Amino acid sequence: MRKKVTVVGGGFVGSTTAQRLVDKQLADVVLTDILDTPQIGKALDMLESTAITRSDARAVGISTASGDYKETANSDIVVVTAGFPRKPGMSRDDLLKANYDVIKAVVEQVVKYSPNSILIMVTNPLDAMVQAAYKISGFSKNRVMGMAGVLDSARMSTFVAMELNVSIENVTSFVLGGHGDDMVPLARYSTVAGIPLPDLLPADRIAAIVERTRKGGGEIVSLYKTGSAYYAPSAAIVEMVEAILKDKKKILPCAAYLEGEYGIQGLYVGVPVKLGARGVEQIIQIKLTPEEKAALDKSAASVRELVTVLGIA
Repeated sequence: MRKKVTVVGGGFVGSTTAQRLVDKQLADVVLTDILDTPQIGKALDMLESTAITRSDARAVGISTASGDYKETANSDIVVVTAGFPRKPGMSRDDLLKANYDVIKAVVEQVVKYSPNSILIMVTNPLDAMVQAAYKISGFSKNRVMGMAGVLDSARMSTFVAMELNVSIENVTSFVLGGHGDDMVPLARYSTVAGIPLPDLLPADRIAAIVERTRKGGGEIVSLYKTGSAYYAPSAAIVEMVEAILKDKKKILPCAAYLEGEYGIQGLYVGVPVKLGARGVEQIIQIKLTPEEKAALDKSAASVRELVTVLGIA
């Protein structure tokens, strides 16, 4: 029997994620939205494309306007992209309270219909929304995580490959911390064909790449004018989903709940983790310089400020 993934939110991120999952035959997909029919049409469109792509995965769209999530029952993974979109000039923090209510309503239904599922949160502000989902769901910490580091690392890798004019296949980048302006791109742990980035680029060029990585989401928003990124975010989500469904034991940077690791207690922060069938199976601790540790602490403090406002610290 194929696995089942529910994608909550039928906008650009959610629908593109659903399409990638179906194209890769990773799972049957339920695409939900509070709208009446657009997501139903998108899912039908995807399903009709499988005759050409030769994928046996199935897609179905449903409306949850009435609060009915029964067709999502027994999902193996639930990806939550639903929420108010980020607009030009709007920080992720501005989305905090507006999206908390959305997450609360969604997660309560996930718990009701898919109590054994793994939750991947995408809604911004990401780190605070993951913490909210963890508290609301009552799930174990390994079953609730956030997609951020995979996306931020992909952006950094793209900029490195462009700068050096090398194949993207040669580049591995590492970004830790919260999904915002205080994220921590680690040049020392980023490599090109195994060669540390500082051995290939001068400090000023690395600094420029780091800054562009931190502003990567905002750059896309400013270019789109209306809406935010969805191609790269959906690819990042699917990498996480695949690692879990295939029990790959893949080390990826994700928002995970820390209980003393990296000196951080009781907070979701982006760190390298091992993803497998049980979700976050291990938090990988790497050695940080004092400067890197200070940057991670600053990023964590920004996240803690948000969750404190929500009363979920």
